[in-house]
Amino acid sequence: MASPAPANGVVYAANGGLLDPLLVSADDRVGSTKKAGHGAKGKYWVPADKAERRAAKESGGEDGRALLFRSYKVKGTLLHPYRALICMRVIAVLLFFIWRIKHNKSDVMWFWTLSVAGDVWFGFSWLLNQLPKFNPVKTIPDIAALKRHYDLPDGTSRLPGIDVFVTTADPIDEPILYTMNCVLSILAVDYPVDRLSCYLSDDSGALMLYEALVEVGKFAPLWVPFCRKYSIEPRAPESYFEHVAPPQAGRVTQDFLNDYRRVQLEYDEFRARLDKLADTIRKRSDVYNSMRAEGDQKATWMANGTQWPGTWIDPTENHRKGHHAGIAKVVLDHPSRGHHDGSETNSPSIGATDERLPMLVYVSREKNPSYDHNKKAGALNAQLRASALISNGQLIINFDCDHYINNSQALRSAVCFMLDQRDGDNTAFVQFPQRFDNVDPTDRYGNHNRVFFDGTMLALNGLQGPSYLGTGCMFRRLALYVSKALKQERTITPPPLDDTFFAELERVVSCAFDKETDWGKGVGYIYDIATEDIVTGFRIHGQGWRSLYCTMEHDAFCGIAPINLTERLHQIVRWSGGSLEMFFSHNNPLIGGKKLWLIQRVSYLNMTVYPVTSIFILIYALQPSDVAYPC
Repeated sequence: MASPAPANGVVYAANGGLLDPLLVSADDRVGSTKKAGHGAKGKYWVPADKAERRAAKESGGEDGRALLFRSYKVKGTLLHPYRALICMRVIAVLLFFIWRIKHNKSDVMWFWTLSVAGDVWFGFSWLLNQLPKFNPVKTIPDIAALKRHYDLPDGTSRLPGIDVFVTTADPIDEPILYTMNCVLSILAVDYPVDRLSCYLSDDSGALMLYEALVEVGKFAPLWVPFCRKYSIEPRAPESYFEHVAPPQAGRVTQDFLNDYRRVQLEYDEFRARLDKLADTIRKRSDVYNSMRAEGDQKATWMANGTQWPGTWIDPTENHRKGHHAGIAKVVLDHPSRGHHDGSETNSPSIGATDERLPMLVYVSREKNPSYDHNKKAGALNAQLRASALISNGQLIINFDCDHYINNSQALRSAVCFMLDQRDGDNTAFVQFPQRFDNVDPTDRYGNHNRVFFDGTMLALNGLQGPSYLGTGCMFRRLALYVSKALKQERTITPPPLDDTFFAELERVVSCAFDKETDWGKGVGYIYDIATEDIVTGFRIHGQGWRSLYCTMEHDAFCGIAPINLTERLHQIVRWSGGSLEMFFSHNNPLIGGKKLWLIQRVSYLNMTVYPVTSIFILIYALQPSDVAYPC
């Protein structure tokens, strides 16, 4: 059956994956016999793994070796002159420093000393920034090879389990609609449903977020089969209906047109229910509270007539933000149990399409003013422990709640690196670039940060690997634990969800669970530093693991960026403060990370000391030029 054309001119291969942009010929025709290296991308990149692939063919073909990604390096005609230019600049900078020291004619010595110190710092920070960029490498996943090796003819799969973590802190500051679109895009991603689980961490403990997830559980049996049947991209409904042109009669099949209208109508009703959740919960709670004795506390009530254990609309002790019980609830059970498969909804006629849904779990860790909750790192560690009891996926990927999966093949792309026979077992995490939907055409606040995401990260790909950037990163679960020597028992079906199990689940998300343990120190995501992402990646690299950077022609994930100067400056100040915290801690790149490569150590040093540059910029702006550079 014909499916609608992909949005934005994206080209898909017959196997459902995106075509490798480096393998498209100069005339952009798919399937051309021209080798990689021709065309626009071929001007800059050439294969870097020819010897490995030649060895694979000699040993019986790639099918026996499971080479699941391709590596490309910058052409020597471009890279060697760049390296030579950097070396010449280093020499020029050194000669400049010598000249400045020998020709000191300033009458104000302390001013001159500050200016020289600034020059030295600028030169040093520039060198720190350039050294890791000597060997950029681009890695392209081979999704077709992954499917050949791990998707079985009977429709089952040998792919590893993945636990997806979504974190949110407040349903007001972080709109529920964005969060639920993130969850819907995860449920609809192209990955075996029995090996995929989604966990939403709600640090506010708000009933509104839990009931929004329940609404997702009602809409997902319609949205997910629709995406699978027609290969919809992107699979976040808000983005799809907003950015993709509506289908026109005569250009698509009538079946698609009917299903599209039905799904769009249901989504509009879904949005309306989300908008009314706050009023619905308040009215329901008022009714239940009116039936209680006068003087009783005004509780917040769930739809089943029980009190919500989290924060209440009218805050009281033990039921307010920052002080509430731990909560863990399964919204969609594991598909092997036959629950929530869409059979009770008016879903489109799917035919052979799998209508099952991945597991969906709501988690809100316990909060108590007597304990430090360790912000996002604490929430991620709570999810890490809870998921270990339920699904225990070998791989983990986390998202901020304002991001969504923009490319349904994204998870498979990351798995290609984890399962590759060359260095897959030593790959701790795969980081994707961050892309944003709401940035203005001029990108006035530099949210896209192309130099970093499309330059620095590719350069680190040629070393020990890119750093962890906080979202859109797939981890090997064992890498977040203590040792490579640990063995993880694979589980496909979670244990029985009885009262005893939920009691244990709530225990591992209690605020006292990780007190006086290695959690947040050597296990899981690291505490006590604002940039928990950078220091967590540093700890993992310091144990000898490596990481890889995955870029896709059709962006894997998209999110929302700060849209005003105040928010952007607040974000930059937090990052800068966290970087300096890391430098002045035991995670200092100069002394930490015993198994860190030398140039990788230089890159982490650059990430931690860059805020110091602002001091010398301020000095340069304030001092007179005739004092700094006397004639």
